[in-house]
Amino acid sequence: MPHNPTAWWRSAAIYQVYPRSFADGDGDGTGDLAGVRARLPYLAGLGVEALWFTPWYVSPLVDGGYDVADYRAIDPAFGTLAEAEKLIAEARQLGLRTIVDVVPNHISDEHPWFKAALASPPGSPERELFHFRPGRGPDGSEPPNNWRGEFGGVPWTRTTDPDGTPGDWYLHLFTPGQPDVNWAHPQVRQEHEDILRFWFDRGAAGVRIDSAALLAKDPELPDFEVGKDPHPFVDRDELHDIYRSWRAIANEYDGVLIGELWLPDAERFARYLRNDELHTAFNFSLMSCPWDPALLRESIDTTLASHADVGAPATWVLCNHDITRTVTRYGRAEDTGFSFASKRFGTASDIPLGIRRARAAALLTLALPGAVYLYQGEERGLPEADIPRDRITDPMHERSGGVDPGRDGCRVPLPWEGTEPPYGFGGADTWLPQPTDWAAYTVEAQDADPGSMLNLYRTALRLRRELQGDDTSGLTWLDAPEGLLLFARPDGLVCAVNLAAEPVPLPAHTAVLLSSDPLDEGGLLPPDTAVWLRN
Repeated sequence: MPHNPTAWWRSAAIYQVYPRSFADGDGDGTGDLAGVRARLPYLAGLGVEALWFTPWYVSPLVDGGYDVADYRAIDPAFGTLAEAEKLIAEARQLGLRTIVDVVPNHISDEHPWFKAALASPPGSPERELFHFRPGRGPDGSEPPNNWRGEFGGVPWTRTTDPDGTPGDWYLHLFTPGQPDVNWAHPQVRQEHEDILRFWFDRGAAGVRIDSAALLAKDPELPDFEVGKDPHPFVDRDELHDIYRSWRAIANEYDGVLIGELWLPDAERFARYLRNDELHTAFNFSLMSCPWDPALLRESIDTTLASHADVGAPATWVLCNHDITRTVTRYGRAEDTGFSFASKRFGTASDIPLGIRRARAAALLTLALPGAVYLYQGEERGLPEADIPRDRITDPMHERSGGVDPGRDGCRVPLPWEGTEPPYGFGGADTWLPQPTDWAAYTVEAQDADPGSMLNLYRTALRLRRELQGDDTSGLTWLDAPEGLLLFARPDGLVCAVNLAAEPVPLPAHTAVLLSSDPLDEGGLLPPDTAVWLRN
C-alpha cells in the first residue's frame, strides 16, 4: 500500500532547533526552552510547518545531548518537562508541530542501566543490556574486535572490576560516554517503545531517529572485513522488524517516524521507507553533493527514483547540526561538497560567493517535490564559525587526534539583534563564542533589508505553500544549456539554477515569481543564481 498521499509530513518545511544555541531565556549563556517559547512567533512567521528539536533530555552533554541519561526528563539547563509540554502546546496553537529526537543506538554512561551494569559482575543480567566482552590477547588487554568508531578511534573501553583488576570491555560506536545498548534484548525494545508513547502522549507529532542504521549488531561481534556482507553493525536486516514495531505505535497516534540514515545504496535506503516502517528519512545525498550541475541533477534523480519505488516522499537537506554550514561549503574554490573525512582547520572560503550560492540552493531545494529541512540560522545565511581550540567542546575533535575541527562551528548561538555579541541571544557570555562580525546576520538587521536571506526564505516558503500545497509528485527536466538546471513542477512552477560561468537567457515564461539575486540587465540569469518562473 502507498503512504497516505495527503499527510502533512510529505511536503512540510521543517525547522531544526538546536536548543542549546537557539535562544537563551534565563540569561546564563545557554539556550533553553524559555528562549524557544519566546521566539515561537518568529518561527511561525518564517513559514515552516514543524519544528524538530535535537535532544533536550537530561544529559552530561558529552556529545551535545546525544548521550541521554533520562528520556522522560528535560535537562535542567534547558528547563523542565512541564515547559516542554507548554512549548509543544503553544507551538501547535501557532500551527507548528513538534518532532522530538530519540537516540536508540546508545545511552549515556550516567544512565541508571549502565551504572547498574558497571556495578554488576560479568555475565550478569544488567550487563546483557549492553555489549560487554572479554578482551583479546593472553591478558585480555586488546579490544574484542577490530571495529573503528564513528568518531574515529577504538570503540571499546575496558572496565575495572571491583577488586581493581582490569575487566571486560564495552562497546561504544561513538564516545566512551555513550555505551551501545543491545537491541537483541527484549527489555531494550520495550523501553524504547515506552519512550515513543511517552512523547506521543505529550503531543509530539513525530520522532526523529538518530543513527537509525546502527542499532542491530552481529551477535558474534566479528572483525570487520572490507566488502563482506552483511556489515557487522550497519544496515542489518534485523532493523526492519524494530521499525515495524515502532510504526505500529506511531500509527496509533497518527505520528511520524523520521530516520537519520547515512547509506550510499539508494535501494537499501528506500527499504526503510516501506509503508510499514519509517515515514521518511533524511536524504544526505544532496547535502553532501558539490556545487556541480551534473552531480546535483544525478542526486535529485536518484533520490526521486528510489523514493518513488516505495511511494515515500523525498526529503531535502542542505545542512544540520553535524555539517559544515552551507555558505562556507559553497564558498570554497574546491571541495564544495561535504564529508566528515575531509574536515580540516583553515580551509579557505569566499563567504560572499557562498552566500550567493546558498541563496540559489535555497530556491532549488524549496522547489523540489517532497519535504525540506532547514537548520537554524540557515535562513539568515550564517557561515561556519571558527572556534578557538581551547573552546572546542565536540568530541569529534579530540577523537580525531586534533585534526578535525569538530562540529561546534555550526552550533554557535544565534544572533538576534544588536551589533556585538551576544547579539540579543541572552547572557553576557555564550557557551560557544560568537564571531564579532555577525551583526549582519541578526533578525533585526535582516528584517530591515528586503533583499536579505531571511526575507528570501520567508517569501519562498510562502510561495512554496501556495503553489505546491500537499503535492509531492515529481518534476520534469526541461532542455537547457550546459550548466543550467531547469525543471518544471506539475503546478506550473519552473525552477532554473545557473551553475555556469556566464549569464544565460531565461526560458519562456509568463511571470518571474522570485529570484535568489537580481537578474542581469536584459533579463539574463547570472551565474550562481536561481529563479522561479510561471510557465
